[in-house]
Amino acid sequence: MQKKQRVEKPVVKSDGSHVFDYKDAASLTHYLTERGRIIPRSRSGLTAKEQRALAQAVKRARILALLPFAN
Repeated sequence: MQKKQRVEKPVVKSDGSHVFDYKDAASLTHYLTERGRIIPRSRSGLTAKEQRALAQAVKRARILALLPFAN
């Protein structure tokens, strides 16, 4: 049985929350599969609030053509 691979979390603010910047496509690609889908919470290790912020940042980056919609 394979162990689940976790992704490192992004920059942490002083209050402990994570920052997702839609303009930083390089950091967002760590949370995407090779097909361009967003990695689920069980693999990323993010909280529900952080996962929603990540999804919003990825969607904004896709609209600005910084990230692909699909490969």
